[in-house]
Amino acid sequence: MKENWKPGNMLYPLPAVLVSCAHGGRDNLLTVAWTGTVCSDPPMLFISVRPERFSYSLIRDSGEFTVNLTTAAMARATDFCGVRSGADMDKWKEAGLTRLPGVAVVCPAVAESPVSLECKVRSETPLGTHNMFVAEVVNVIVDTSLKDASTGRFHLEKAGLMNYSHGQYFCQGRPLGSFGFSVKKKK
Repeated sequence: MKENWKPGNMLYPLPAVLVSCAHGGRDNLLTVAWTGTVCSDPPMLFISVRPERFSYSLIRDSGEFTVNLTTAAMARATDFCGVRSGADMDKWKEAGLTRLPGVAVVCPAVAESPVSLECKVRSETPLGTHNMFVAEVVNVIVDTSLKDASTGRFHLEKAGLMNYSHGQYFCQGRPLGSFGFSVKKKK
């Protein structure tokens, strides 16, 4: 049996990411679940941020940010950065996270993150409670401990990535198949 509910965001799970940003000598971390890929070539993604958040003006004024993927080991820090404001504290210090200098952007990346996507804002769209920043990925920083030395394959599945679903955080589950497995010819 099914029932109808009022319209709402039930598109779950989503990645729970830490967005780092900086402008005018200040930097901050913001937890974001409203994020995703929008284009492959050029590589582009979006984040949606409430304009009243401290990080919003840092992103708007600098035109850049870094999306840092999170892991189960980062769950407490990720949650903390989503419920506290950086307007009156150093969230990096309070969350026990380490700044890694940006390569293609001014804002730092999170050293504890297995993948950090440095982004330049292409557009901003007011949507209601949130404004959406669409940005081009201009550099990717990866943890080389997840790279197979003999094959060069990157094993992101071993990172223990975290996602967000309906008010809770989860560690990524077991694999079900690789892209195209449903049509792959059997040997």
